Amino acid sequence: MKHHTDSTLSIEDAAQAFAALGSEQRLGVLQTLVRAGPDGLSMGELGERSGVTGSTLTHHLRFLTHAGLVVQAKEGRSIICAAVAYDMAEALSAFLLQNCCADTEHTEHSHD
Repeated sequence: MKHHTDSTLSIEDAAQAFAALGSEQRLGVLQTLVRAGPDGLSMGELGERSGVTGSTLTHHLRFLTHAGLVVQAKEGRSIICAAVAYDMAEALSAFLLQNCCADTEHTEHSHD
């Protein structure tokens, strides 16, 4: 499972994370986990809240976990989806904005 400890993200990791978010259902699952907070949800509760259940939920969680966006942990007999890997979400945001306005010119041009 990938954990990013700094905001530097490779273009490959960013592309993988964005690809994982390219599904309406996966995005909905992630939003459900964000709303649940850092304690996460059990698979059953996540399915109820997101409207995605069974093997479809497992499939989408595999994508999100592989992209580093969701962390899953076993707690007793339950699998807890420990919500969003907030460090990855922050790294993805930083990736998008890291070169913000880098190509704008702030000098005035004089006309002769």
